[in-house]
Amino acid sequence: MIKFNNNRPLVFTIEDRCKTCYTCIRECPAKAISMQNGQANVITERCIGCGNCVKVCKRNAKSFYNEEEAVINLLKNNNKVISTIAPAFPAEFKEFDDYKIVVGMLKKLGFDKVVEVSFGADLVAHKYKEILLVNTDKKFISSDCPAIVSYIRKYYPDITDNLAPIVSPVMAVNRVVKGLYGEDRKVVFIGPCIAKKNESDEPDFVLTFKELRNLFDEYKINSDDVNPQDFDPPHSGRGAVFPISRGIINTIQLEESLVNENIIVAEGRTNFKEAISEFKNGFIHDQNLELLCCEGCIMGPGMHTEGKRYENRAYVTRYVRKKLDNLNQKEWENNFNKFKSLDLSRSFQKDDHRVEAPDKTEIEALYKKMGKTEPEDRLDCHACGYESCEEHAIAVLRGLAEIDMCLPYSLEKLKNMVDELGLKNTKLESVQQALKQSEKLAHLGQLAAGIAHEINNPLGVVIMYTNILLDETNPDSENFDDLKLITEQAHRCKNIVSGLLNFARKNKVSFANVNIIEFISSCVKAVIIPDNIKLTHKNYLKNFNISIDEEQMTQAITNILKNAVESMPTGGELKITLENTDNNMTITIEDTGTGIKKEHMDKLFTPFFTTKEFGKGTGLGLPTSYGIIKMHKGKIDVKSNANAKVGKTGTKFIISLPQLNTN
Repeated sequence: MIKFNNNRPLVFTIEDRCKTCYTCIRECPAKAISMQNGQANVITERCIGCGNCVKVCKRNAKSFYNEEEAVINLLKNNNKVISTIAPAFPAEFKEFDDYKIVVGMLKKLGFDKVVEVSFGADLVAHKYKEILLVNTDKKFISSDCPAIVSYIRKYYPDITDNLAPIVSPVMAVNRVVKGLYGEDRKVVFIGPCIAKKNESDEPDFVLTFKELRNLFDEYKINSDDVNPQDFDPPHSGRGAVFPISRGIINTIQLEESLVNENIIVAEGRTNFKEAISEFKNGFIHDQNLELLCCEGCIMGPGMHTEGKRYENRAYVTRYVRKKLDNLNQKEWENNFNKFKSLDLSRSFQKDDHRVEAPDKTEIEALYKKMGKTEPEDRLDCHACGYESCEEHAIAVLRGLAEIDMCLPYSLEKLKNMVDELGLKNTKLESVQQALKQSEKLAHLGQLAAGIAHEINNPLGVVIMYTNILLDETNPDSENFDDLKLITEQAHRCKNIVSGLLNFARKNKVSFANVNIIEFISSCVKAVIIPDNIKLTHKNYLKNFNISIDEEQMTQAITNILKNAVESMPTGGELKITLENTDNNMTITIEDTGTGIKKEHMDKLFTPFFTTKEFGKGTGLGLPTSYGIIKMHKGKIDVKSNANAKVGKTGTKFIISLPQLNTN
């Protein structure tokens, strides 16, 4: 009977509590947890109910199917309900010196009878002894742990027949109490195991110790208000040691030599898997296996108290010692003989949930995507929750895990993101700087335009009347040279004013399609290049056409070419490079001149700033070029070195202009 499915899962995730720590994936022996969008969800059909994920989750993001309400409703409507309690109870109720208090609390809750499951363990141990001594040719795996049974049925179905064909102690005592007290009686098992909820329909309901504690708290049942009572018969014997390591062996009381040779004990999520794998592969084919998914039932996920393994073991063994000292041996033998012929057989069906491993080429392709191109890149660090990089890769390819779960991959991805963010931040700073520069130049342009218009008219009058006076003055006169100087300086002022107007102008750009090769050639011809300067052209263009205002752009390019020539008074090399980049055309003008000092770089496009000698520059050439290029929706970058100790001196202007629909 299928008790749990996707609509009614045994173990499930409380999503708002899950914080992507991968602990549950690491602890799940069946790898039945899928990580999607940062949520660790239990895959019901793959889950073996071991409860490891519930036990290790510090945020209580994993929970299990709760039967508290169902049991309370049963007790309210039925006064003949039997409780069977697991032999791990002494490790749960450490606060009570007398076990009879626990029995009294259960009866006050509403149970009619309280019976120890350990009597079922006595019967089951006897059956184990029979098959181990009689069937010497076949080796068996213990079947009392439902999580182990589920794991073998799902992931090692080929050895399902090796599961001991014997019911668990819980199922055995269920049959005993129904035979003793009536088949119509309802039975509730109470213990430390979540997987018992999905073992079978024997018993009718299953409560963990956690759930029982909740009911005690809800109905305010405590030790002060109950009458201590003994367990109802049948009373158990050595079966009370069943929940601790080597429980079957201790209960059977086989000879030590037989134990050493024929039975291997393995417990815990890693050890039991290794034992099963080696059994399947024939490495331990001549031994029987006693397996527990937990480190003994005393450490089950349904335990309410944390406890420590050996502390819990001590409480159980102390209880068993007292129990055996006070045991009515004759009564126990009578009950044992009465039920030892009870049918405790069981069969198991395969429930194959194995998934074919991905092809090696798929795994290698995923490694490449994650940057794990070399074997040494696969660290097997376990940070993702998987035992190896290969296990994680397989889980990703099966859709059970995400690439980002890999810590080295995520760190490298984060580093790249930080680097990219840093680059974008640098670009943003550059844009902000350019914006500030543009704003500053705009204000200066408005001021310059106003000044230029105010000065231009009186300056024209000065030049006109000075020329008239020159025409009327004898060249041999003392005043002639003075008038000539006035005329020259007035013309110089007019040129400065003209430059200011060019810098500040807001004229619309008259775009026209031009061939950039022919355009650059005409610009070069407009500049006088001395013989000691070598001119080099490099053309990488695929598209030669661009839409520009030819007159304005000629002024911009020639200004830069003139500056380059003037920076190489003793000769050098002038290189012009043309290339297409994305939807832009890049014009690079590079010289091997004296370079621009670092402290001057941020002033290059500021009006009236010049490094030339007095009288040889107005400081308006580059600002004008900057304005023209910006009006073309382009950009201009400058790289320069003026320190010969650092490297080769020189300056490079990189002009980028949009090149759309110009073919």
